[in-house]
Amino acid sequence: AMEIVGVTVAARELGLSTSRVRELIQLGKLPAQKLGREYAITREDLEAFKLIDRPVGRPPKEHDTVDCNE
Repeated sequence: AMEIVGVTVAARELGLSTSRVRELIQLGKLPAQKLGREYAITREDLEAFKLIDRPVGRPPKEHDTVDCNE
């Protein structure tokens, strides 16, 4: 049986808001089936999305502070 998750679970796992997840679905970036008023996302699609949507080469924030006392 395929595991299906809802928007809330997908949002929690992706570290996004539920409205952002719905937006991604509407943009066609995250595959989902509409079930009534909710969306159903397969575990497979969610895992695939996690791999695709990683921001690459984004340096950690704490290195942005430049020491100006030269």
